[in-house]
Amino acid sequence: MLVAERHEKITSLVNEKGSIRVSELSQIFKVTEETIRRDLEKLENEGKLQRSHGGAVSIKENEIESPYFEREIRNVKEKMAVADEAVKYVAINDRIILDASTTAWYMAKRLPDIPLTVLTNSMKVAMELANREKVTVITVGGTMLQKSLSFVGPQTNNALEYYHVNKAFISCQGIHAERGISDSNEMQALVKKKMVEISDNIYLLADYSKFGVQAFSRIASIQTINYIITDSKTKQEQIQAFQDLPIKVIRS
Repeated sequence: MLVAERHEKITSLVNEKGSIRVSELSQIFKVTEETIRRDLEKLENEGKLQRSHGGAVSIKENEIESPYFEREIRNVKEKMAVADEAVKYVAINDRIILDASTTAWYMAKRLPDIPLTVLTNSMKVAMELANREKVTVITVGGTMLQKSLSFVGPQTNNALEYYHVNKAFISCQGIHAERGISDSNEMQALVKKKMVEISDNIYLLADYSKFGVQAFSRIASIQTINYIITDSKTKQEQIQAFQDLPIKVIRS
């Protein structure tokens, strides 16, 4: 197979799968992992994909926010495990933020009915908590994104300015030790950035697929995060890059 043909097929596979590992590409094309890494570097320089830790991700997937129903069925077991673990860090009388991620929604479904204030830009989270008698829910308005059933924009950010919480539980599309945390949608990234700014402690909810990925829009530096809650599929090599940082990584 010619190099150009291999590059074309690699790009096609990455766009089809969303992401793929170096080891898998090495087996498919019967070349060394070092060769694949050089291929990925060249393709990234050409703007055809984005390298991640141990593989590559589709630029198309990073640039477009997936519809909520698609994200609901993606890595469900892992997201539920992360949500189950995250609930353990919520205490009576906490003031918390839950963002518009599916993991935060799973977390809302598991929250006990205790005295608690929840600030959110998510319609799904607000509706889930509507019947909790002891939970006070505050929603921030703005421009509604139909794909994520959430509010974003200047109105949302301005509304968040009026609040201060002790814990924020947010998710992201990518988490990278050097490039920070990022999201596929610029407006969502700006809202999450504001959520980080008004919170004392940041809990990042990230399943194994988010590590080593840099999505389209940067939210914040990795140094702003206090805790990373992830699932058991996250490998030690993925966590290794964060061990020298003042961040506690919790595997569910």
